[in-house]
Amino acid sequence: MARLRSSTATSAGGVVVRFDDGIPSLVVGARRRDRDTLTWTLPKGTPNVGETREQTAVREVSEETGLEVRITDVLDSIEYWFVQRGTRIHKTVHYFLMEPIGGDLAQHDHEFDQVRWVRFDQAPDLLTFETERALVARAAEVVDPATVDQMAAGGRGSAPKAVASAGPSAAPAARAPFGGA
Repeated sequence: MARLRSSTATSAGGVVVRFDDGIPSLVVGARRRDRDTLTWTLPKGTPNVGETREQTAVREVSEETGLEVRITDVLDSIEYWFVQRGTRIHKTVHYFLMEPIGGDLAQHDHEFDQVRWVRFDQAPDLLTFETERALVARAAEVVDPATVDQMAAGGRGSAPKAVASAGPSAAPAARAPFGGA
């Protein structure tokens, strides 16, 4: 059996947070992986030549979500391996805590099929990858320590709760006036 070549890759992204009636929510996006499966992830992407991690994160999050954002804090990086076209790739994704300052989820680009706000305590049931679920749990500690208790009580595998959609009928954010519904 032939040995795979190895390579490295770097991306940057964000956990975009708003508060609705004092309850923190974050933006997630879904990509169709095959005919019957959606993969729910955090927005992220690869740098353009000469970009800093922060510039990449702001640009990619803006493109993928339709929101204008600003960085409010640094979060952990996550690492994982995957195979693409015969090459084993070790990827590091640098994440930042962000807040929306404009834009609308309806303006997201083609990279996500759906983009929506989800409460932090609902994220473990929705996000596909354990590394992102763990990152969101750590981000919840920074955003609102009380959310950590809610997440522990709900946790992955609990009964699904209602999630705000990106549709026009949902209420706007209570604290941040931007971001769609």
